Amino acid sequence: MDVRLVSQDRELHKMCREIVTSVPQQSGSFSAAMSDDDDTGADLCIWDLESDATPLPKGNSDPSKHLFLVHRSNLAYFRDRIGTTEARILLKPLTRATLEVFLEQALAAHQDRKVTTSLRADRDDILQCLIETNLKLQEYDQDRTTFLARAVHDFRAPLTALGGYCGLLLSEPLGPLSESQKEILRRMQHSARRLSRMTSAMFQLSVGRHVKRLPNLREGDIRDCLEQALHEITPFADEKSIAIRVDLNPCDLPLYFEASQIEQVLINILDNACKFTPKSGSVEVRGYPFFWERRMNHSSLPPAAERRWHTNTAPNTYRVDIRDSGSRIPEEHLEHIFEEYTSYSGGKDRSGGGLGLAITRMILNEHEGAVWVENAESGPMFSFVLPMSMREPVYTAEQLGETVKCKI
Repeated sequence: MDVRLVSQDRELHKMCREIVTSVPQQSGSFSAAMSDDDDTGADLCIWDLESDATPLPKGNSDPSKHLFLVHRSNLAYFRDRIGTTEARILLKPLTRATLEVFLEQALAAHQDRKVTTSLRADRDDILQCLIETNLKLQEYDQDRTTFLARAVHDFRAPLTALGGYCGLLLSEPLGPLSESQKEILRRMQHSARRLSRMTSAMFQLSVGRHVKRLPNLREGDIRDCLEQALHEITPFADEKSIAIRVDLNPCDLPLYFEASQIEQVLINILDNACKFTPKSGSVEVRGYPFFWERRMNHSSLPPAAERRWHTNTAPNTYRVDIRDSGSRIPEEHLEHIFEEYTSYSGGKDRSGGGLGLAITRMILNEHEGAVWVENAESGPMFSFVLPMSMREPVYTAEQLGETVKCKI
């Protein structure tokens, strides 16, 4: 099956390409372009409708061959413009999971060529009802996300104030405190900061779908970020007598990142490690230059070192491994542990509801990096990579319109 995307959005190009090339047991191709000037006669064409000027399918083509991505605010205008109620629509901003489900359904339907005409008509009616139902569910989901973002935003102010008052009391301008009182205030301040980080993560996950954010890249030293993260995590580690060992090798080339965001990544992973490390356990942090083949690693699994596309294997990223002595993660959950609001049941659930790890993946994706987890002999190991240089890539029309042959 041939899938074609017509869009100006480079991130959408990337996401569609990754989804199509990851679906197994079928054959076909994927192509992407800025406009539909070069009509390839694809079996499925995805139209990203950004404005009134965005082209629509030519002629009276089969509605089942087209999928339209439309902002909710433009939905009524689009329906008038397209002139049919049978159009398959997904609301923007689009989540990867939603697009993945629709593409898999389209690919499966394409393989079903021996169905009788009557059964096909019944199936199409049912499918159209499901599409309309899904569209309504997407609208409800956007309303829920908007409400959640507003509520979480309101939580952040009192939490920040609580942490500030604890700090004020610890500085003793209102009178001296005993050591036991100071210890209680420090614990309160630490808990307030952790809760504040959780609400910030929920807020970022909520608004991240609606607002595309580019990180404020500056040349920096990841060691400084780690020191700040350890300052936040140490009280929690001390409560459980957890030993934290650090070994960071120097980086020959500069790293460009947003310091506060990478601090958040380190805090999230270290907090997760300390949470599930038993008392008197250990956490090891190791950093070193690393070769990473970006085009071969689109999941949360470890990169396949034997599948390199380039002969030059000089380090192009800086890798950080955070290993703890906690329980192993079930193999079936390794790839899904970074998904939003997901967790696996049981007393040793390592996902924490999908908040910290989900925001970690979002931040690293914004930095054109990656994060994954694997089970080592001594316990789980979370790893992430940051590119050594962050120059804006230049895409040509030929690159965006390149057809990638793949097994779908």
